[in-house]
Amino acid sequence: MVDWEERVARASERYEDGSARLPDEPDERQRQLTRTGNAAWAAGLSLLMLGRRVEADTWLLRAADRYRESWPDAPPGSWGRPIGAMKSRLIAGDMQGARSDARWALEGGAAESESPIGTYAAALAHLVLGEDAIARELASTLIARDDFPSTVAASVVTLSARDSSGYQAATHTLVEDFEGRTEFLEDIPVADTVLALQVLAEDRGLRVSLASPLLPVGGI
Repeated sequence: MVDWEERVARASERYEDGSARLPDEPDERQRQLTRTGNAAWAAGLSLLMLGRRVEADTWLLRAADRYRESWPDAPPGSWGRPIGAMKSRLIAGDMQGARSDARWALEGGAAESESPIGTYAAALAHLVLGEDAIARELASTLIARDDFPSTVAASVVTLSARDSSGYQAATHTLVEDFEGRTEFLEDIPVADTVLALQVLAEDRGLRVSLASPLLPVGGI
């Protein structure tokens, strides 16, 4: 059993400590901002698992802000930051902010990236912006790769195709994939990708009922 209260306390303490010690040197600063973003993300998801939605949203939006703030001085190809920002805002219900972050990812060159994580960032961004055909085309290139989780790619492909049965099967498989993992960012065992995609699925009229120890009871 996960002690979510302890996870909240630990993450919020890391966030406050990191925020109080932001360095001036650009590289060190962007690293610290990312660490505080991760801590805010951990606090937000832990609060979501506790059913404390309003507090969770506050922390998730804080995480998205820190990820974006870290971007200007980040190394090239740091696509995890816009991905984390988009997912955080989607889960928090901030669709307008997610669209802004989607444009940020695309303006940063995600679609032109040769890395699978960059392609995924672009696919997710187009999905957030409602440009499903482009999202599907990009995500389709990831399915057969051995350096990217096919379960994530398949979920994006079926969602962008608005394939109800396909999305249902792909999302259940994605949940199983998360359940089989032994390592999670910040030691927070939550299927955050599933939560973000479910928001986009609902927006397209695709409703899939999911239950897992890695998802909040009753969904988001």
